[in-house]
Amino acid sequence: MVITSLDFDKPGKQQGFLQVPYSHNLGGWANVMIPITVVARGKGPTVLVLGGNHGDEYQGQVAIMKLARELEAEKVRGRMILIPSLNFPAARASTRLSPLDGMNMNRAFPGDAEGPVTSQIAHYLRTVLFPISDAVIDIHSGGRSMEFVPCSHMHLVPDREQRRRMYDAMLAWNTEFCFIYADIAGTGLLPVEAEDQGKTVVTTELGGGECIPASVHRIAQSGLKNVLVHLGALKGRVTPRAKPPILTQALNREDYILAPESGIFEIALDLGAKVKRGQTVGWIHHLERPDRAPERIVAASSGYLITMRAPCLTQQGDCVAVIAKQVSEREVLTA
Repeated sequence: MVITSLDFDKPGKQQGFLQVPYSHNLGGWANVMIPITVVARGKGPTVLVLGGNHGDEYQGQVAIMKLARELEAEKVRGRMILIPSLNFPAARASTRLSPLDGMNMNRAFPGDAEGPVTSQIAHYLRTVLFPISDAVIDIHSGGRSMEFVPCSHMHLVPDREQRRRMYDAMLAWNTEFCFIYADIAGTGLLPVEAEDQGKTVVTTELGGGECIPASVHRIAQSGLKNVLVHLGALKGRVTPRAKPPILTQALNREDYILAPESGIFEIALDLGAKVKRGQTVGWIHHLERPDRAPERIVAASSGYLITMRAPCLTQQGDCVAVIAKQVSEREVLTA
């Protein structure tokens, strides 16, 4: 059901839209119009660059919009497909989930060509854009729910050659921390669908919140360009790392600390701090019973505090912190 006037095989630079059918109370023949830029020239890889998988994550949206404006065909080897705000309804509403159907773009795969808007977009990615791409870059942050140490990250895919490609691309973002993560909140993830199709998948968690420091915008924008150069899609020289990254991973459920009670969350440590098993990570203060001692949140494992909950007001079951242990390159590539 998704259509576009763009010709993905045409050389040069094109700006257009993905048009997703959507009828609403004041529009019987309406479409959701998702901006998309295609820049192609000569032989080379096809790289699909996505921001706004979640609408309240702005770092990638800004980085891709800036790149799309400045990019000319002469700078490209192969083809770049740039979608700054993939979940466009959520981006306009500044929400994590789409306000049109309540769906999470990052849990919508494999999608449905005749389903809700989010499901149609997922189906189009799976059946049209992923198959023509060699690499997929999906830029995330913690949005309004989490605050991350800025990091590039990846899954441990079973195929070792694919894992090596993803690992090298992850490092090319030049973040201080790199993070190997697991999925504890369901299936249907965009990166997993692309990985299952054998693509080199690069993902990030670049801070969070709506007040984004200039330093984080710089990491998003310089890292994106460096990865594109590394992949061979953008002309230029790869900027080498200043020092080896801190490689971390959180693959066990106990690494993802969930709130045992509702209340006001107080973090006890700075992001990026080293944490020992049994150490206090924070407290949950009881809003209705301030006379009660707060609930102590304790680390079940040792490592680094990679992310923490951003809103202080917390519901039982919300993730309040993630502790990721340090690992070696060999562990990442041979596990």
